[in-house]
Amino acid sequence: MNGLCDDAMATTYNNLYLDIRRQLRGVDTGDPTLEARELVCFATGKSREELVRDGALYMSPEQEERTLRLVERHLAGEPVAYLIGEWEFYGLPLDISSDVLIPRPDTEVLAGLAIDYCQTLGECRVLDLCAGSGCLGLALAANVPGARVVLGELSDGALKICRQNIRRNGLTGRVVCIQTDALKKPDGNLGEFRCIVSNPPYIPSGDISGLDVSVRDYEPHMALDGGGDGLDFYHAIAEQWKDALAPGGRLYFEVGVGQADSVLRIMRGVGFGDIQVVKDLNGIPRVVYGTLCTEI
Repeated sequence: MNGLCDDAMATTYNNLYLDIRRQLRGVDTGDPTLEARELVCFATGKSREELVRDGALYMSPEQEERTLRLVERHLAGEPVAYLIGEWEFYGLPLDISSDVLIPRPDTEVLAGLAIDYCQTLGECRVLDLCAGSGCLGLALAANVPGARVVLGELSDGALKICRQNIRRNGLTGRVVCIQTDALKKPDGNLGEFRCIVSNPPYIPSGDISGLDVSVRDYEPHMALDGGGDGLDFYHAIAEQWKDALAPGGRLYFEVGVGQADSVLRIMRGVGFGDIQVVKDLNGIPRVVYGTLCTEI
């Protein structure tokens, strides 16, 4: 009969998940349903399917304590993706560390546009510049069988994550990573690409101290700081990396809030045409892309 007394003090997987979701709804976090589920799964070692299957079962006190410790850290500002070491982007599971930005749903807008374009090309070479976790380039490779993708990144820590994610998603045959500085001219040995995608650092240097604690204190500043006006990387990539783009090829940028018009002017000024601005899921202009004119 002692077991009944113990059960009375315990909680089920589902009840703890619901309690955490309720807590997260009371604060300004991303998706409380997703975050609560990922925290419980990680702390208990269960898959999403196992969490649903075992929802009515009681968890051990150790599992509950481990879960609640993670929730405390998250409520203090630490992002869930860094707590659990992985996140999903465009249906792909990705390793994540504090050396890379956490992939966000808004960036899937850029991925979808570039995938649609590359699917019309057949065999093509694609460059993901300022690759971070490699999320954009890997999404392209996974959805465009004819694409061979290069992930270009400066950070040693980010390159390590890129390599892990290439292996994790079984894309070793078609994706490679190289260490390169997007602010400098490309190495002539890189060859030509039909498509370049980039989600570069675009936060103005002076704005970083005012960012939300979950970004300011945990995400890598190297991947955030876009210089005085936030536009340093757009100037450098549009002006210098067009040399690595085949005539008629496309350059796709993710941009920060209020930057779309400036990036459009930068691209137009160095020879890109048919420039388009596309809004994200919240109606904010988020992607700017254009085609490299054959005559400038």
